[in-house]
Amino acid sequence: MAIKVQQQDFDLGAEVAKLRAAAPGAGAVVAFVGLVRDLDGERAISALELEHYPEMTERMLGEIVAEAGARWELAAVRLIHRVGRLAAQEQIVLVAVASAHRHDAFAASEFIMDYLKTRAPFWKKEDSSGDADWVEQRLGDRSAAKRWENN
Repeated sequence: MAIKVQQQDFDLGAEVAKLRAAAPGAGAVVAFVGLVRDLDGERAISALELEHYPEMTERMLGEIVAEAGARWELAAVRLIHRVGRLAAQEQIVLVAVASAHRHDAFAASEFIMDYLKTRAPFWKKEDSSGDADWVEQRLGDRSAAKRWENN
């Protein structure tokens, strides 16, 4: 399981190749890449600033990945979350999961992403035409994460 919090961009193909090399015999690979939105409703977003406390963030990401590993049979996981100032449409997060079967890979990937949105200690500020606003957690993200509580 590889977890990184970094400022630099990542190469999706290279990261999936590393995941596959770490998971011989896997029958499924699911990779999700999240992008910085360029719109929030009707408001144009030019950039997103992400802040975090490194030790706390890395520990929580490790806990999220470990919980996914306890729920599903996973051969390997690669999780990369970027921080700093990111322009609209830049890659912000990669969740890549390898497992023997597609169900486990899809479910674990979705679980990790849902918990990243609700449990990971990142603070986000959207820049829109010179105005900067802190982003609150969305109700839809909380609802998505809540469904895993009884599963």
